[in-house]
Amino acid sequence: MPAAALKTKPSPTQSTVKRPVLFDSPYEPVAKLPLPAGRPREWYVTHNRRLKAMRLAIALLDSGVYLPDQARNETIRGAAEEIGMRPPSDTTCHMVRAFMRYSR
Repeated sequence: MPAAALKTKPSPTQSTVKRPVLFDSPYEPVAKLPLPAGRPREWYVTHNRRLKAMRLAIALLDSGVYLPDQARNETIRGAAEEIGMRPPSDTTCHMVRAFMRYSR
């Protein structure tokens, strides 16, 4: 049997990257502006959660995770550790998958 016939096709959720993608570290954050005053506390919590979810979604895309099904909570938390961020909550992980799903 030829060697090509023995090669298995990767599953749709398996990364096909030949080498690991390196993150651009150290990361230099942009100068932050103060948030607008007078909003309810929940607005600020949601705003910061969205920003964190977007940063994580970008980091996952840079590392070769392109589908929301590939981004399990462990994968997202590993990416957060890789870029020096606190581990996200389950709600933030859900939001990361939502960003990846609806960006298409």
